[in-house]
Amino acid sequence: MSTSASGGITKWHSKDGQFHRQVSSFRSFVEARPDAPFPAEAGRYHLYVSYACPWAHRTLIVRKLKGLESHISVSVVHYLLGPNGWEFASPDEVPGATLDDVNGAKYIREVYFKAEPEYSARFTVPVLWDKKKNTIVSNESSEIIRMLNTAFDEIIEPEYRGVNFYPDELKEQIDDINSWIYDTVNNGVYKSGFATAQSAYEQNCRALFESLERIEGILASNEFLLGSRLTEADLRLFTTIVRFDPVYHGHFKCNIKQIATGYPNILRWTREIYQLPGIKETVNMEHIKKHYYMSHTQINPTQVVPLNNGPDLDNPVVKPTARPY
Repeated sequence: MSTSASGGITKWHSKDGQFHRQVSSFRSFVEARPDAPFPAEAGRYHLYVSYACPWAHRTLIVRKLKGLESHISVSVVHYLLGPNGWEFASPDEVPGATLDDVNGAKYIREVYFKAEPEYSARFTVPVLWDKKKNTIVSNESSEIIRMLNTAFDEIIEPEYRGVNFYPDELKEQIDDINSWIYDTVNNGVYKSGFATAQSAYEQNCRALFESLERIEGILASNEFLLGSRLTEADLRLFTTIVRFDPVYHGHFKCNIKQIATGYPNILRWTREIYQLPGIKETVNMEHIKKHYYMSHTQINPTQVVPLNNGPDLDNPVVKPTARPY
């Protein structure tokens, strides 16, 4: 999720009423090689995230499942996206948020300007920051999670080194499923919700639900998207689905069906992932709901936040057939 250096924070649509997501600007990589420009080192890197943002949520999940919490520190912004963009706040002010104890920034935009004084694009999260070089490594979530997936394997505890969410034998299938799920689901909810023309909304909303039906069919016969193994594709989709009923169904008008009542296989899959050790603590529904309903005043000018948190993901318990990763 982002804010812009050159325009209003909620003006993301084009003249045709379509929402167009910005391409990320910082695209370097942390690598396992000691002589790499950004070598994997314990304590060197820092993540800036929002609990509200599904793209940032991906990085928190992989950081957790790869045992990287003691190696990569984290700062969490305020859930409210204000006129100056993402702001840091103390946990006393906003439970779950943090101050920026790495760069001392008040706003995430200051972190961007420290890395690139002439930066003029959007100020997105997540951000992977290099504390040694004092710069941004990457602000592209899909690439950050792949760095976390393998680059730090020589540093983490042995029990996590075999955990691989993008295994060689499944890369082609993962890339394929990621492609259409990103376009029609992950980004599809935004293309529906931020559309300012009826035709743009209907086009994207229908494509979204066509893909949800396709996913429901896949999960009717598979435990996870690509079989019995949890992969990157599941984690990327999960962060959208967990927000679907409490936010996207109402706030973004993605209201043909709900996950809770219309997609039993997706709901079972969501519960199974949510119940994996460590996942639940990455889901902060207060930040999620308050962000969307209070930040997007062009959609919800009253800033009233609905009560519903979506389906109960703790019950019933869904036990994996085996360790899924």
